[in-house]
Amino acid sequence: MRRLTIAIPKGRILGPLGDLLERAGLDASVVRADDRRLVREDPVAEVQYLLLKPDDVPTYVEYGAADLGVVGRDVLLEREYDLYAPLDLGIGRCRMMVAGLPDVPEPPRTMRVATKYPNVAARHYRRSGRSVEIVFVQGSVELAPITGLADRVVDLVESGETLRQNGLVTLEHVCDVSSVLVANRAGLKLRRERIRPLLDALEAAVVARA
Repeated sequence: MRRLTIAIPKGRILGPLGDLLERAGLDASVVRADDRRLVREDPVAEVQYLLLKPDDVPTYVEYGAADLGVVGRDVLLEREYDLYAPLDLGIGRCRMMVAGLPDVPEPPRTMRVATKYPNVAARHYRRSGRSVEIVFVQGSVELAPITGLADRVVDLVESGETLRQNGLVTLEHVCDVSSVLVANRAGLKLRRERIRPLLDALEAAVVARA
């Protein structure tokens, strides 16, 4: 039987993800290994892990290079993918927020909003009937209001410490974000007998962790 391939994001999520995999009966040391291998093999469980940049995980799953993937809901909200998302893993929890300088009202002109998530930001403001100009930035969005590049930012907030240290405050809640398990739709149908037991084990691990 062909092994399962699971795409997972490199970075801080590996710790809590390893805990979940362990509770699901898998060898988490394969994921936690401190080396630069991008392909990790668990021959006992017949599972292969691909370590990817978070934004690339859903692409590998959608095109069938991976059967399953772990991805932040923010990535799924920003870009449209033809994927099945059967399970919220309950890890990597944070909030998508509008932030800006304190006590600075929205300007009378079209407001500029800096963000790595232009589609999410545009939908948020469209829902309340506000017209904004989106300024796409890849990182360090906190600089945008400080330098006058933008009036507001839309970004992920975990503890809020980075905002505080840069003199910004949260102003509006956009959505809650956590990591979810995604599956290739065709692969889920064709390999259901192989994938379903793993989904059930992970779901049980999520419930036990709650």
